[in-house]
Amino acid sequence: MHDREFQLTASPHARPSSSRLPRPARRLQLLGAARDVFVSQGYHSAAMDEIAERAGVSKPVLYQHFPGKLELYLALLDESADELVKIVSDALSSTADNRQRVAATFRAFYDFVAGTGEAFRLVFESDLSNEPAVRGRLDRAMNECADMVSQFIREDAGVSNEEAQLLGMALVGMAQVSARYWLDTEQAIPKDAAEQLIARLAWRGISGWPIPN
Repeated sequence: MHDREFQLTASPHARPSSSRLPRPARRLQLLGAARDVFVSQGYHSAAMDEIAERAGVSKPVLYQHFPGKLELYLALLDESADELVKIVSDALSSTADNRQRVAATFRAFYDFVAGTGEAFRLVFESDLSNEPAVRGRLDRAMNECADMVSQFIREDAGVSNEEAQLLGMALVGMAQVSARYWLDTEQAIPKDAAEQLIARLAWRGISGWPIPN
């Protein structure tokens, strides 16, 4: 009797329970599963059931960390936007030469787009961009990148704050759009060649402003 009870308990068809993880590690696990689902299906088609299954947890565990699908999406969007801002910041601080700064900025965007997991689609191709909370985060990411670029333009090009801000947004917009186009054309041009080509175009334009005395 005891042997039969053990066999029933240990049935291979029983769903294994998810091992207990520290809360930060569990959160990272859930975000990773959510990223896969949101990137492949978009926000509207993604289901919390599928995200929980992908993470190997029950829905109650998922809801312990994120009260709803929107909150989960926003947490993931914050993570991706922060990643973009950081790599642009690192690129701008990697050199004191402005021509190299322009090249490094374009390289940062191409690296972000070419990265594994296609997290860039959450920032650049969200199907929930009309949601105010999402729109605010998308705008914040691009504005912070443009603000960093505009600081160097304002210092060296002799333009007003408003002009520097516009030029900064133009540069990051060029980087973002060209990087996505490069990826969508199945990388017909090698990455290094593509980013250098667009960086030269941008530098020829921005370097035309005089450096103030």
